[in-house]
Amino acid sequence: MAPATLTLDVPGLEHPAEIRIDRWGVPHIRALSRRDAFLVQGFNAARDRLWQIDLWRKRGLGLLAGDFGPGYLAQDRAARLFLYRGDEAAEWAAYGTSETRAVAEAFVGGINAFVGLTEADPAWLPPEFTRMGTRPARWQALDVARIRSHALTRNAPSEVARARLAAQGGLALDRFRKILAPDHRPAVPEGLDPAQVPPEVIDAVRLATAGVGFRPDRLLAGRDEAETWTFVDEFGAVGPARRPPEDGPPDGSNNWAVAPSRTATGRPILASDPHRAITLPSLRYVVHLSAPGLDVIGAGEPALPGISIGHNGRAAFSLTIAPIDQEDLLVYETHQDDPDLYRYGEGWERMRIVTETAPVRGGPEAQHRLAFTRHGPVVHEDRVGRRAFALRTVWTEPGTAAYLGSLAYLDADSPEAFGAALRHWSAPSVNHLYADVSGRIGWFVAGKAPRRPNWDGLMPVPGDGRYEWDGFVAPEDLPRRIDPPEGFVASANEMNLPEGYPHRLGHEWHEPWRARRIRAVLAGQPRHGLADSAALQGDDHSHPALALAGLAREALGGEAGPLLREPLALLAGFDGRLREESAAAALLEIWWVHHLRPALLAALAPDRATAELLAPGDTEALLGLLGAPAPPLDRAARDRILGRTLAEAFRDAAARLGADPAGWAWGRLHHAHLVHPLAPLGFSGHDVPRLPLGGSGVTVMYAGYRPDTFRVTHGASFRMVLDVGEWDASLFVNGPGQSGDPRSSHYADHAETWAGRGHLPLLYSRAAVDGATRQLIRLVPGRA
Repeated sequence: MAPATLTLDVPGLEHPAEIRIDRWGVPHIRALSRRDAFLVQGFNAARDRLWQIDLWRKRGLGLLAGDFGPGYLAQDRAARLFLYRGDEAAEWAAYGTSETRAVAEAFVGGINAFVGLTEADPAWLPPEFTRMGTRPARWQALDVARIRSHALTRNAPSEVARARLAAQGGLALDRFRKILAPDHRPAVPEGLDPAQVPPEVIDAVRLATAGVGFRPDRLLAGRDEAETWTFVDEFGAVGPARRPPEDGPPDGSNNWAVAPSRTATGRPILASDPHRAITLPSLRYVVHLSAPGLDVIGAGEPALPGISIGHNGRAAFSLTIAPIDQEDLLVYETHQDDPDLYRYGEGWERMRIVTETAPVRGGPEAQHRLAFTRHGPVVHEDRVGRRAFALRTVWTEPGTAAYLGSLAYLDADSPEAFGAALRHWSAPSVNHLYADVSGRIGWFVAGKAPRRPNWDGLMPVPGDGRYEWDGFVAPEDLPRRIDPPEGFVASANEMNLPEGYPHRLGHEWHEPWRARRIRAVLAGQPRHGLADSAALQGDDHSHPALALAGLAREALGGEAGPLLREPLALLAGFDGRLREESAAAALLEIWWVHHLRPALLAALAPDRATAELLAPGDTEALLGLLGAPAPPLDRAARDRILGRTLAEAFRDAAARLGADPAGWAWGRLHHAHLVHPLAPLGFSGHDVPRLPLGGSGVTVMYAGYRPDTFRVTHGASFRMVLDVGEWDASLFVNGPGQSGDPRSSHYADHAETWAGRGHLPLLYSRAAVDGATRQLIRLVPGRA
């Protein structure tokens, strides 16, 4: 089949280039120079994802109110607090390659060329702009680097929750909110009154990192309502009303690399499935860049040049978040006569005040007043109590734009070269995995890790000079392993510091279930194959669910009354799999999330306010308590709670799924429903229909969900399995599809494959790509 062909003029392009789009929507870019390859990458990103990347830029720069009105002013101000405001030359020099600035300039040149195309011919404009009456803006190269708020946050919200728990006398219960590792007992820092840390102190941080949502009432909000749109719920939605504090599903990821000694192919296998919010369109975008000296394919974020996960024909690479503690909340005493003065050392220092003018749709410009201490942006002020709060974060350091450091390792062809490139990786902190055609594999932790000489980073601290960072842990001192004897490396956001590791990187890691399962499966497969990696990415085994089923049988089976016979019979054969069709999985998840877990927190906490601070609860700690009851929960009290809540859960399941358990299925509850961001405004016909899913927030196939609707909100929209050296055998999927344009055939063509745990070919060789090309876009240099 001959591909459909189109020729376009592209201002700024130095030589002819082409984009070959294969049958799965992957653009394969061929250019005659590296500069042109990155320029065409920007042009193509705009072609497929213009609405998404335009929002990315306007959100990050604090320009949403110019398009959408006063309801977005508070979010704009929050984002501006976290823009990089340091030396521009130092910023460009910090990423480990001399071409970072040139790459960014070429990339945004390509975006701007496509924006110009939409101005000349509005038919190229995605329909969302027409619906909202807006137009895409042109970019500057520094936009790519100075936006920091798209990075993942660390533990500032947890610092606030822990301080509030301490203020209520409940610090001893904190492990049931979040287990610390390595094992550690938190204490209130000297000089901190935790009662002076209000819940709203973290609102600006949450707001700066929230996505862009659309509601009719927000779009209609006037200037007098602007400050009501400051509250972000546990799922990242901005609203006008505060909700009880609770953490939503965490972002995470899985990856592993298997050495040739343990694979069926005799070549390394590298697998990656990053977990983020499930959105329409997907957060990730897959692209292939070919030019002299450059031939990389994989995934990145569409608003950034290069890729961060993929391969270069010689080496493969992937990443997961390593939860290094990269931020601290500081509390200041302010002067009684001048709230812009804060106590530092023996005297007072003046905040740096920046006033910025910003456009507002439908009215005059707004003035944003931004304050900064020597440590970072002021995120909350209490004028009555004479306190101010600022966030110290690595984001203010040069070179911390999220994922931009990946440009330094695109040419790496050995673990040593890859590790050297990672010396310049700053944010987010990650576990990088590596595998190459010579058969070598490796694991590297990378990211700025602050050194705290006299505190643990687990609660806010006074900002008067007693608690200061002492630089950062040297990159060469961060953990790494190359060619380990067990023949594989893996990570899943767990606590994976080597025993006796001398540096304090943090204490708040993800729960261990995914990591344990991945290692158990890999260790049990002496000849691991591509199909095994693909199956492991779809693994729905839940250790917590299996443990709960066993506990129910052990504690309740001997004297089961009539209310427990049916639920215990349903759980009798449960094998730990949260399959879509499983009735037992549905009962167990309803039991844990809606009945048993809340009952445990209520039993542990002295009052409702404390229980709310512990929510949703640490599964590892709570399961440990159930397995080995200890005060205030003895064995008899545990058994009463188990029996009562299991009976309640069975009735709840019947109300949700019908009276006959034979018709129950986890996938009837647990589902993905990808809704277009503008759907609340009547932009209909562009959602992806409901898709039943297995798994949960503790399975390798991560599928974190809202407890109220069971709708999956977080997971691996992108999955990749690489056959290192036989690249055309590699696999991927990017749900729901590669394109963000509802008019495209690639808008949702991956959705069913993704939901069904399937994969698609990730082609690399020129011959394979040519054979699968369905559209050919020829680009020629054009005049500006």
